[in-house]
Amino acid sequence: MTNLIFKQLINGEWVDAANGGVWELINPATEEILMPLPFGDAADAEAAIDAAAHAFPDWSQKTAYARAEILMTAAAWIKARLDELGTVTTEECGKPFAQSRAEWQTAAALFEWYAEECKRTYGRIIPARKPGRRILVTHQPIGVVGTITAWNFPVYNAVRAWAAALAAGCTVVGRPSEFTPRTLMAAAQALHESGIPNGVINVINGDADSMGQAMLKDARLRKMHFTGSTRVGKLLMQGAAQTVTQLSLELGGNAPAIIFPDVNVEKTARTALEFKYRNAGQVCIAPQRFYVHSKVVEEFIDHAVRLTEGYKLGNGLEKTTGIGPLINARQRERVEAMVAGARQEGVEILTGGSRPEDLPKGYFYKPTVMTGIKEEAQIWNDEIFGPVLPITPFDDVEQVVQLANNTEYGLAAYLQTNDMNTAIYAYEHLEFGMVAINDWLPSTPEAPFGGVKQSGMDRECGAEGLESYLETKTVYIGDLSP
Repeated sequence: MTNLIFKQLINGEWVDAANGGVWELINPATEEILMPLPFGDAADAEAAIDAAAHAFPDWSQKTAYARAEILMTAAAWIKARLDELGTVTTEECGKPFAQSRAEWQTAAALFEWYAEECKRTYGRIIPARKPGRRILVTHQPIGVVGTITAWNFPVYNAVRAWAAALAAGCTVVGRPSEFTPRTLMAAAQALHESGIPNGVINVINGDADSMGQAMLKDARLRKMHFTGSTRVGKLLMQGAAQTVTQLSLELGGNAPAIIFPDVNVEKTARTALEFKYRNAGQVCIAPQRFYVHSKVVEEFIDHAVRLTEGYKLGNGLEKTTGIGPLINARQRERVEAMVAGARQEGVEILTGGSRPEDLPKGYFYKPTVMTGIKEEAQIWNDEIFGPVLPITPFDDVEQVVQLANNTEYGLAAYLQTNDMNTAIYAYEHLEFGMVAINDWLPSTPEAPFGGVKQSGMDRECGAEGLESYLETKTVYIGDLSP
């Protein structure tokens, strides 16, 4: 067993909060206190920014190969401890252990991919219009980067930004959600024990508002990555105007899932539910609005209800658990209120729609299937972020694409069809940053991830993710003799 350290990491030192604050971390499956953790404020954020700013000149001048070696070592550190790390994440996040373990595998893959990609940060030479002149384009790291990330994927949300930023030559100050801080502390330990210089990676835990304001007000912090709600993303955009801080925002989603009649309906329902109920539905890219063709909608509903009733709710550390708890009582109350509102609007609840009576402890909510939803319903238009699956029929491809686009969100969209013409028409007209055709996981280290409209800006992952942490510099050289 590794001696995991659950404290803040500032300038290479594991420290408590400067103000002595403590946060009692709760296990959402049992409502028991896992342990007390440091819970600071702006003072910790300022100390971390100081450390990152001091470390930046040296780190940014290291070769891509030197930075890559540390990232590869961190990936190996993680892969050697997947079970232990997965347990830590499940205890504080609630998701089934297999999902937590897979998330840590993705974190390792992100470190590995950017360790290789940073060696290909190429510039270019532009042919000049006149002799005796040269024009060069080069790329340099932005500087200090701040990350504020959500609890639903506590290591993936952060590491997709960390891996790219560190590979580019930036230094990082990361703040996890107070509901899942140990996971990110462990990710920082992976880098720390892999030889990353002091101050290059810093993790703080504490008051979101004061720490966020400290990041936004400090001109040395040149970019902020945020994963969370659209509401908070808009507030960050306003705050970033103070210092013209660059932003990378991965905000809310309301993904349509369009299912045509030329597919294997039972297989489609099975895989759809697997990804709908992943992490109890608390996934920004979760399929939410199910548009099922009228020719197969009744068959799809029958399979969805039967399969949903076969899921076992429970502690994510139990092997038989299919769905874990929601993150906290407030999130469960939010989902309950949305379902209650849907009932009042005449929606038919086919299964679920309540707390499980056999699990009095823990923030559990039964997976729920519903039909009869009106387009103007709140549960159709707001991000649910819970294990609720609403279904409505459609008949025409042009009509359903128009309905799918009728949202302020634009993160992910899903399409199930074996007709190439239908697939091409849909992906060309769907107004979403990612479209998955006969696939339910539009996420991988080597491809760009991000949304349009009010689902965010900028891209993480892929080559675009590395470019996001680099500034482009143009160099002109003139008066050269022949």
